[in-house]
Amino acid sequence: MLRAKVFLILWVVLIATASLLHAEKYIVVDMDAQMAYAHQNDKIVMSGRVSTGKRDHPTPSGYYKILQKKRYHKSNLWPKPNGGAKMDYMLRLTNSGIAMHLGNVPKWAASHGCIRVQSGFAQRLWNWANVGTEVYISGDYPPGH
Repeated sequence: MLRAKVFLILWVVLIATASLLHAEKYIVVDMDAQMAYAHQNDKIVMSGRVSTGKRDHPTPSGYYKILQKKRYHKSNLWPKPNGGAKMDYMLRLTNSGIAMHLGNVPKWAASHGCIRVQSGFAQRLWNWANVGTEVYISGDYPPGH
């Protein structure tokens, strides 16, 4: 009887753990609103302000997957010509320089194409997301700046 109870408890824990590990996660970046939303099992679990690319350095819309996570990162592109800008809590989306990372987040599009994420939200998002998490970037350059 005791073995059956232990087995049942272990089975429930295993199923619950597997469900959490395989929970559907994705991120939506709304460039019109300059906001990002982390979804898990189709529910928003966190959100925060972002700052996407300026008119002359736009953030590309579309579907991406996180290719790399790096806690401490320095750009090899910005500032031009030698790089060196800190981009901590980096979630790489493309191999051509587009990523989500901690940065200055004014209330308008101000980056060179990356998605800057405000402090606090950047750390939580980095801890929550996995390599392979899908990111959908929608909208366009917001008017006004």
